[in-house]
Amino acid sequence: MIGSCFFIVWKNRKGETMGKINIYDSLDNERVEDIRNHVEDNSSVVDNIVNEIIQPYCKDLDSYVSFIKECLKDGENPPTNSELEDWCMNLSTFIYFAGGLCEQLGVRDDISKAVYRETYNSARASQDKGTVADKDSLAELVSQQEQLTSICYTRAYKTMKSKVDNAQELLSSCKKVLSHRMQEMELTKLGGN
Repeated sequence: MIGSCFFIVWKNRKGETMGKINIYDSLDNERVEDIRNHVEDNSSVVDNIVNEIIQPYCKDLDSYVSFIKECLKDGENPPTNSELEDWCMNLSTFIYFAGGLCEQLGVRDDISKAVYRETYNSARASQDKGTVADKDSLAELVSQQEQLTSICYTRAYKTMKSKVDNAQELLSSCKKVLSHRMQEMELTKLGGN
């Protein structure tokens, strides 16, 4: 159940209120649910395509981050300094290669956009008759698959970039923990003298 009201108000040229309706009064819950299900079904198709695109690009980084995640689950045995050093070195390497692969994916994203624009423009240019809106609609219909492919590559690039950025944050956190531990060890040594 929706708890708030959303009103649409229309006024005449003088600014006088001519009418007001609560859009939830005419809300068709069954229709909204059908639309939501349709969106979810189509989204899962796009999600699967995006995952297929990025899997070869980020499988090594994903595996290593998952390995670190599993190690961190044991709250009673925090990672040793040696493990943190290994994580820093390995994460840096994986981030380096994933960053390069991310740029390769960016090239594919750019190409997919160009293919979409080319198909759209060709379809638009091939029409001799009809209104501008008719020509645009037909061109959009003809280039729909290219647009969907472009959307998938854009999502894949953004997902890959996010993974690289998040791995950078994880690396930074590992370095901070390691640095903090080293400072504590130094303070302990100074306090013991």
